[in-house]
Amino acid sequence: MKRHGGLYPQIYDFANIENAYRKARRGKRFYNEVISYTMNLEENLINLQNHLIWKSYKQGEYRHFTVTEPKTRKISALPFYDRVAQHAINNVLEPLFDKRFYYHSYACREGKGTHKASAQLKTWLRNLSFDDRPVFALKADIRNYFATVDHAVLKKLIARVIKDPDTLWLCNLLIDSGAEGVKGIPVGNLTSQLFANIYLDALDKFIKEDLKVRYYIRYMDDFVLLSHDKKELQDICQKIERFLFNKLTLSLNPKTNVFNTKNGVDFCGYRHYADYKKVRRRSAVTMCKKLTACKNGKMSRDKFIESLTSWLGHIRHADTYRLRRSMFQRIKDTLLNRKEE
Repeated sequence: MKRHGGLYPQIYDFANIENAYRKARRGKRFYNEVISYTMNLEENLINLQNHLIWKSYKQGEYRHFTVTEPKTRKISALPFYDRVAQHAINNVLEPLFDKRFYYHSYACREGKGTHKASAQLKTWLRNLSFDDRPVFALKADIRNYFATVDHAVLKKLIARVIKDPDTLWLCNLLIDSGAEGVKGIPVGNLTSQLFANIYLDALDKFIKEDLKVRYYIRYMDDFVLLSHDKKELQDICQKIERFLFNKLTLSLNPKTNVFNTKNGVDFCGYRHYADYKKVRRRSAVTMCKKLTACKNGKMSRDKFIESLTSWLGHIRHADTYRLRRSMFQRIKDTLLNRKEE
């Protein structure tokens, strides 16, 4: 495996840092901290460059908050100055690792994403169903994935590709600054997304190269394997469990199971069948709760419309004509009857 050196000067190159600033401010240019940073842009960019050159860069303090959709997660956000630094690092490292990643790994990668992952899974289900044999799926995810990434293992995986000691110093600094103790990377960091994919790329290679699984797809720590042989998938599941525990110090979620795909495969926000796909039931339930909150004045109409627009963008990728028609009628009946404050 070829290892790369001479990367550190590319990271602190001024043109790269300037490009990182433009990426970091995308969609946030009117935030107070972005405006403040931009007012002294050249000075701030040169300051970051100098800290990187002299290896005096230290990561700032995280701001922690919790999101509840689609599930409850603790998010850690860095100051804008550090987000610029993370983009500068990612600009150089991400292309080197991405070309090594498994093709059907779809999370946090250019040209991938949930919709392409969903479409690929549906294509495989349709193709495997042509000969009328039952199709089985192993649906699995990693238990507390981001919180259980082992720092020492991650550093070794990065060092397999990068030999530049200065770049390794910077990566190690980010890894060790991200969480207390020797395990965990923060959800919310740009580099955490890259590190998370690097970590599980070892699993991808084990499944594809050692176990020779043909139909395998992954979106971050959620993954699906397909086969006509249920017993084969059960045996593979045990091998995956042993590999995760012995090599990556990870474990599978207890909900991991093997089942007949005629009941649908829940993946990337949709329930997939051979001929069609639906959205998760809880997605519609959540939208109805927001509608009720809007009716009762607990959510503004603007906020509700924002959520509705996002939801419609999500469900339009599935077979949801009846659901959309029903929701629009419910909205019409509910909001027209809402008492004006």
